[in-house]
Amino acid sequence: MSEEKLYAIRNNVGKYLTIERTAPWWDSQVGTTVRNIDVALAWAGKHGGHVVTFVEEPKKVVLSKEQAKIVEDAHGYMLPAEYITDNTDGGYESERLLMEAFVNGYTVAKEKKYNVKVPYAVNSYFKKIDANYCIAGYTSIVDLDEDLAQFTEADIEHYGLQDCEKEEVTDDEQ
Repeated sequence: MSEEKLYAIRNNVGKYLTIERTAPWWDSQVGTTVRNIDVALAWAGKHGGHVVTFVEEPKKVVLSKEQAKIVEDAHGYMLPAEYITDNTDGGYESERLLMEAFVNGYTVAKEKKYNVKVPYAVNSYFKKIDANYCIAGYTSIVDLDEDLAQFTEADIEHYGLQDCEKEEVTDDEQ
C-alpha cells in the first residue's frame, strides 16, 4: 500500500473545489487534488470548505480456506488478535498475514483441480462415484461430468491416486 495521500477541498454541500489558472470554482463532479497538506489547508482557509484526504485502498490478502476460517472466526472473538495467534502455527509471517487479512479484507485462493489419468490406459480418466469410491475407464473428458471428474489434491490423496498422472484443469475448463 502506498503511503502517499491526496488532498482535496470539499464544502458543506458536498462539492469539490476546482482550481485553474482562470479562477477557482466549486464543482460537484470534479475537484483539484494536491499532494501537500499545507497547500490543501491554505486553499481551505482561502476558499472555505474542509480538507478531505484520499488514501489508496489496501489490497486484499489471498488466503487458503483454512486461513480464511481462522480470520472469520476471529471476527466473533472478544480478542481477535489473540485468537489468530492461538490458531496459527506458522509463526510471525503467518500471523502477520492473517492480521492483515482481518483488517484489510481477503479473498480465498481457488483450489487447483485436476483430471486424473488411469495408468497404462490411453485417454482414460477417473470419475468419483461417491465419497469412498472412484472408477476408471472413461475415454474422454467430454464424457465426464465436470464435478465428478475434477479432483483436488485432497481428493487425490483420499482416493489413493497419488501415483497417477494428473492434468491441471484451467479456468477455461472450470
